[in-house]
Amino acid sequence: MSQEKKYSETKMLKDERRVVGIVALIAMFRMFGLFALLPVLSIFARELHGATPFLVGVSVGAYGLTQALFQIPMGLLSDKVGRKAVIIFGLFVFIVGSLVAAYSGSIYGVIIGRFLQGAGAISATLAALLADATREEVRTKSMALLGVGIGASFLLALILGPIIAALFGVRSLFFLAAFVALLAMILLSLIPNSHKKIAPLVRLNIKEAFKPQLLMLDLHVYILHLILTMMFVVLPVILVDQLNISLVNHWKIYVSSLIVSLLFSVPMIINDRRMGKKIFLFVSVILLLLSQLILVLSANSMLSITASLVFFFSGFNFLEASLPAKLSILAKNELKGASLGVFSSFQFLGAFSGGILGGWLIFTLEPQNIFTFTAVLIVLWLTSLVFYKD
Repeated sequence: MSQEKKYSETKMLKDERRVVGIVALIAMFRMFGLFALLPVLSIFARELHGATPFLVGVSVGAYGLTQALFQIPMGLLSDKVGRKAVIIFGLFVFIVGSLVAAYSGSIYGVIIGRFLQGAGAISATLAALLADATREEVRTKSMALLGVGIGASFLLALILGPIIAALFGVRSLFFLAAFVALLAMILLSLIPNSHKKIAPLVRLNIKEAFKPQLLMLDLHVYILHLILTMMFVVLPVILVDQLNISLVNHWKIYVSSLIVSLLFSVPMIINDRRMGKKIFLFVSVILLLLSQLILVLSANSMLSITASLVFFFSGFNFLEASLPAKLSILAKNELKGASLGVFSSFQFLGAFSGGILGGWLIFTLEPQNIFTFTAVLIVLWLTSLVFYKD
């Protein structure tokens, strides 16, 4: 095959670029609504009526449980009735949950709102919509762009979340989450309806979505988001209580770390296929381990927290972009929605588990011991990679 022909096959078509751009924006808007709360919610929630450290952790991770429960059925449903109908319904439920949390005065009301936010589980359906609209030759690139878009929303959320919370209160972030979800609904209308024939639900075999290769990717993303959520239950408390850094200034630490991390993660994403399927997977998990070991040694200094976040975001960005891309290639076409649903279920179940564990452990252990727990978990993860087969 000539280089020119090979290049033309791996270049996105106009319609593919349009759909990828719109889906990435929808994902960015929705995830911004969740990410903006991540660095401030544990500080806000502990001041609510009825709050305990455990319930604060639940409020941070609650959306993950309902996301995990609904991703698979929503993915299956999207295979049957179409992606757009499921996405619209999910965004509507997310808006309702955001408003419930915004108007609540107790920790229990916020938890209920967070559960409802998670019930609008559309992550897998968005990924499946993207996979439907792109050829296999450009699917890794399109999924990577989706991951980069979500990463960009993460960056923007880390900047704006603490600032908006400090200026207008954390409740304003729930209203903002509802507003950007409404914008996502409007954007969805710009994507034409798919004319692909959808397989009957009775022909779907959910067991295929749990094949060893796919399940290993599911476990990777579970651990990744468990650690992410645990860190953001604990780190804001350390910054406020031990380092006396006001909430409005937290974004400077997060964003500077994230920007520097792009110098490492972007080249890994670009060169992933060229270097082999496991090399950067190992490297990224090792970076996560280094981030936790730094916090084990010193979790109460600005320098150590910043260095830790640089290593963490370097590994996180690569894994967040590459794992769904690998899964979309391995999954059968007729089970793409279900397989991505299982993947997203593990992802958000990790977020729920991280919130629960973070809230419980911060009540019983010193911060360094919490990071020892996450470091041991990553060592087990690295060990499992020895047995991972592409």
